[in-house]
Amino acid sequence: MSPRDLLRPRVASHRSLWTVRMRLTALYGALFTISGAVLLAITYWLQRRTRWVLIDYSGNARENREHLDRMQQAQLHDLLTQSGIALAIMVVISIALGWLVAGRVLRPLRTMTARVQQISARNVHERLAAAGPHDEMKDLADTVDGLLGRLETALNAHKRFVANAAHELRTPLTLERALLEEILTDREATLESYRATSERLLAISQDQGRLLEALLTLAGSERGLDRQEPFDLADLARRALDPARLEADARGVRVHTRIAPAPSAGDPALAERLVANLIDNAVHHNVTGGHVEVATEARAGRAFVSVVNSGPLISPQQVGRLFEPFQRLGGRTARGDGHHGLGLSIVRAIATAHGAHITANARPGGGLSVEIGFPAAVTPRYPPARTPDLRLRGQRTPAASSPGRQPTPNRTDR
Repeated sequence: MSPRDLLRPRVASHRSLWTVRMRLTALYGALFTISGAVLLAITYWLQRRTRWVLIDYSGNARENREHLDRMQQAQLHDLLTQSGIALAIMVVISIALGWLVAGRVLRPLRTMTARVQQISARNVHERLAAAGPHDEMKDLADTVDGLLGRLETALNAHKRFVANAAHELRTPLTLERALLEEILTDREATLESYRATSERLLAISQDQGRLLEALLTLAGSERGLDRQEPFDLADLARRALDPARLEADARGVRVHTRIAPAPSAGDPALAERLVANLIDNAVHHNVTGGHVEVATEARAGRAFVSVVNSGPLISPQQVGRLFEPFQRLGGRTARGDGHHGLGLSIVRAIATAHGAHITANARPGGGLSVEIGFPAAVTPRYPPARTPDLRLRGQRTPAASSPGRQPTPNRTDR
């Protein structure tokens, strides 16, 4: 048995004998039996009522009444017997017809099940493409097609991500090996050449460390949030602006801020990384004499952070691709600056984990405008209950009752 057969789901071997078709057949048969029994009971009751009416208006002769009574009882007995036989025959026929009708109704479902079982990673592009009237079966087929489309998109993105990550990691490894071979095969190498090679290797190693850290952050962000803590986007923006101003001054980029309170909740470390990546991306992909505008505010029940920067022209069709991993405006050759094209993809992953909405637009004069709206922090409806201070009522706490001993303050920062 091949590994492919082992991975294929074994539906037939574990299928219960009490299938949906059998349950539908039993349901059809039970409904027909109950309705037939009710119909027989109503008919019998009407015949008995007719019998008593005939007896009441048959005259005063005792013999006629007794004869009529016996005749009516015989008719009722024959009616009950013949109707019971007919009902039993129709129950058998209804079960057979129910079996056929259930099979006909479930035939599209069996066809879809067989098609889905044949779809794997190699042919995930195939679809059910069910035809026919717009009923529940077609809705199910369209839902499965939509799911397969999302799986194909995620699988292709995963393949591209793995290929790009492998390329990003292989290039510095190849360069490191070449440098080591060069210095080892050089018989006239001096201490200065060893030092220069070591410095280049150290720079390459630091660049790889930044790449691995970005990949780990991206993977952790896509996994979701492990905690929910309150934070303020204004505080995160102020902390992220301090190191960004140094690079902005070196590049001749002016930084303008409009910071207002914008409380939200989630993972503060990831949210700070999001704001830092936005500002770093705006400063790095800018032009000499350009500007960066950073703003935070609370609006319409949400907390917003927006970063607007000047820079090279960006086509509107290219904005969405910038949030994909390893996508850069300068192409793959522009990678010697420590940026690997993961900044905005990390921003998107962190925003998705927080339930935030991203609005990104290319500016007509060049550059990018990004605004992210976080859910506002949920404030408690009622304030927490305060512990009464017994000393205000003339009582002493156990810590204060001992002479020469100072009360120990409560620690809430653990």
